[in-house]
Amino acid sequence: MSIETKHVFDVLVKVDPPIEVGTVSSGERRIIPITGGTFEGENFKGRILPGGADYQIVRRDHVTEVVAHYSLQTDDGTNIYVINRGYRHGPEEIINKLIKGEPVPEGSYYFKTTPTFEVSDERYSFLNSNIFIGIGTREPDCVKIKYYQVL
Repeated sequence: MSIETKHVFDVLVKVDPPIEVGTVSSGERRIIPITGGTFEGENFKGRILPGGADYQIVRRDHVTEVVAHYSLQTDDGTNIYVINRGYRHGPEEIINKLIKGEPVPEGSYYFKTTPTFEVSDERYSFLNSNIFIGIGTREPDCVKIKYYQVL
């Protein structure tokens, strides 16, 4: 048995600098405000609405747990709610650069997510009932994620 995937769309999420909450019981808490962005796939495209955020914990084992909540709006006006959970980790020097907002080589760290979507428009209802995975890249002022549907 094998798993097949199909590329569905890409997002470019614009972010502000992190809000450093500090040390909490499970690690270092950070909140990264989402200020906008765009998304595009074969069958739809649009923008990322401002007002979301990525609520991160940098654990003591140096793994970053990401939980981002944000909204997409298609060019036809349909709103889609996203909760995107995942992990980011890699060599200490690479992760330190990411935390500081510095660029790093593509593929130099692990950044995978499992998004869930909520949408009422039937044209996009496949988002409500399928499993998706995301492959992320963190850049100094944005996050890029390629989303794939598990078939």
